[in-house]
Amino acid sequence: MSLEISPEALRERIRRIPKSETHLHIEGALPYDLLHEMDPDRFAENPPFREPDYRYPSFVEFETLLVDHAVAWYTGPDRYHEACKRIFADLFEQNVRYLETSLHLAIIEFTGSDGHELISAIKSAAPEGMEVKVVGGLTRDGYTRVMAPTIDRLHAWDDLDGIDMHGQEWLDLEPWAAPVWKACKEAGKIIKVHAGEFGGPEKIWEALDVLGAERIQHGVRAFEDAELVSRIVDEGIILDMCPISNEKLRVVDRIEEHPIRGYIERGVICTVSTDDPLCFANTITSEIESLSSRIGFNSSQVAEIAKSGFRHARMDERLKNAYIEEIDAIFSD
Repeated sequence: MSLEISPEALRERIRRIPKSETHLHIEGALPYDLLHEMDPDRFAENPPFREPDYRYPSFVEFETLLVDHAVAWYTGPDRYHEACKRIFADLFEQNVRYLETSLHLAIIEFTGSDGHELISAIKSAAPEGMEVKVVGGLTRDGYTRVMAPTIDRLHAWDDLDGIDMHGQEWLDLEPWAAPVWKACKEAGKIIKVHAGEFGGPEKIWEALDVLGAERIQHGVRAFEDAELVSRIVDEGIILDMCPISNEKLRVVDRIEEHPIRGYIERGVICTVSTDDPLCFANTITSEIESLSSRIGFNSSQVAEIAKSGFRHARMDERLKNAYIEEIDAIFSD
């Protein structure tokens, strides 16, 4: 595989390769155009928060903006299906062939929707040639009276592919969380936890020890604890990272300072995704391009992280190997 190609040639290869996304919130992926078309007075065509140089003052302000925009659109299964048709068409055009997307399960309580209907609405929007897995997203304080019976049965939902803890990371885990994650893990579901974004390494230890996480969403601050990084390597824990999100939310001051390159050099398994493109105006293509243009990845390193997304995907082995071989072919032509 060539290590010395021009930036233009590298961008062209990035556009062509098959891609995966393993850290995408479906509410945070809502196409802003849908909101503008629905209510142009409320949702201006070019809001400041979608400008490239915008930085969020805090996670709480980001979360408030995201929720305010998402609930304006996502009122039930039909709205999920309509949005997902656009989301998935755009991803497919960028050659995304495997997607793990998080459905914020509190929407069941917010809208009175049936969870299975929401999952069906999402999955049925996938174009042929794109595999979509739906992961149930919960917050640390999400075990409400209304949601408790649903949460306690998530392990038995055959149509739910995984579970994720997200939201305000500094909140304490409540007693309900560990049994729910354990049951889902025993049921063979994808086990994720957001940790090491706004919380320190201790939150990643907690995700591993208490919740049995196999994939850490972000994990940016793991480098603060060398023992933790060694454990992540030894146990094959995957960090599903989102550099543009981390810059926009001030987790890192600049993408150039992002630790992803150091992690990979230490042997950490990393993938790259977009997190919440509604709020960050990013794409999976721009995320991968930023690895080269701003962090200094060469063509071989870009190819490896693209292949990593498929190597650790929950998909047919022959199909994932075919995508890996296609990436190799594109980077070696």
